Amino acid sequence: MSLDTAPDLAPAPTIPLTHARLPRWAPALVAVVTIAAAGLLPLLLGWGFVAWVLVSVVLFIAGLTIWSAVVETRRSAIDRMVTSLVWTAFGIALVPLVSLLWTVISKGAPHVNGTFLTFSAFRTSLDQPIGIYHAIIGTLVITICAAVISVPTGIFAAIYLVEYGKGNKLARGITFLVDVMTGIPSIVAGLFAFSMFTAFFGAGYRAGIGGAVALSLLMIPIVVRSTEEMLRLVPNDLREAAYALGTPKWRTITKVVLRTSLGGIITGVTLATARIIGETAPLLLIAGLTTRTNTNPFDGFMTTVPVFIYSQFAKGTKADFDLAWGAALVLVVIVLLLNIAARVIGKIFAPKTGR
Repeated sequence: MSLDTAPDLAPAPTIPLTHARLPRWAPALVAVVTIAAAGLLPLLLGWGFVAWVLVSVVLFIAGLTIWSAVVETRRSAIDRMVTSLVWTAFGIALVPLVSLLWTVISKGAPHVNGTFLTFSAFRTSLDQPIGIYHAIIGTLVITICAAVISVPTGIFAAIYLVEYGKGNKLARGITFLVDVMTGIPSIVAGLFAFSMFTAFFGAGYRAGIGGAVALSLLMIPIVVRSTEEMLRLVPNDLREAAYALGTPKWRTITKVVLRTSLGGIITGVTLATARIIGETAPLLLIAGLTTRTNTNPFDGFMTTVPVFIYSQFAKGTKADFDLAWGAALVLVVIVLLLNIAARVIGKIFAPKTGR
């Protein structure tokens, strides 16, 4: 009796796990070739620099994608095309930022010096130089007062929304009002503060505290939203562990939840402060304009740096324009320092992770 033998099977086709790749210098080579090729059009047709850049970008994306599709796979070609589009969008977003910084620095830096920062606009003699010391003091006083009003209010509101008011009607109503306040125009906040102080103190009342109240209306929603998000990031396991040890809820919030999210809360407060420090419209209505240095937020007009910039541009002379550009540079530096402080504070107070 013979046993049937199975027929020989053909070997299975091998599927390569790797495929050809373009060299690392391929994007650089494509960029050089496309820039040179696109440079012929401005020479022949008289196009400008912007058209040259646009044509270069289009040719670069098309050339790199086609080369990748020929040498590599279809997926790699799509990946390179999308990556090029992302970098292109990033470059387009940088254009107005770089242009703004270059304009402010080039026009404002020549006018910023010790005299500019230590003299006010109030002259006791005709040859006395003008500075923005009074505007810097006014900006600091009004911003600090607005932060004193906004930070506790915003943090306590966020604590209620996250820890106490989950799902109830009051919490939903507060969330809706916060969303509405986030989008209100700044001039509306100024009108509210103006009408409120006029009702209490009579017509014609102007003071820095009014500007602080107007700015707090713009700052509170940002503080509430940023704090709310930071509190939601705290794991519930930490809360449950504290409750299991018999810790009261208020102490769990202060000792566990707030300490864990402190870095993010401080960062949000700092960014909210940077957001309101450049407001002009509400301060024109309620804080007014003065050339003297005023440190009392409850009495008298108080000028901020944005209001000073607006007033100088409104005058229309070259000397006034120079003062406005110098003040604009100082304001940009202040906002930049606040953002850097937010980054540093966020890293310092961030929860320490370990293995």
